Amino acid sequence: MARVVVDVMLKPEILDPQGQAVQRALPRLGFEGISDVRQGKRFELEVDGPVDEAALARIHDLAESFLANTVIEDFTLRVEEVAEAVK
Repeated sequence: MARVVVDVMLKPEILDPQGQAVQRALPRLGFEGISDVRQGKRFELEVDGPVDEAALARIHDLAESFLANTVIEDFTLRVEEVAEAVK
């Protein structure tokens, strides 16, 4: 079994009010030296079977049409192997 992680972020030219709110709060909380914060979404998809090119293409289509609004967001895919639990 494998996990495909889809990270979705606003495009750099799109205003990120949540990221800005976090960035403005950081100095009040004692965290200095952070010049920018961008907030995004992470989706973890557990995939039965191998994650081959066809599976990645289907997940790419899923991310492009359902998980991300590609007008204002970019996304990346990466595969993580899932370790089996030892019984």
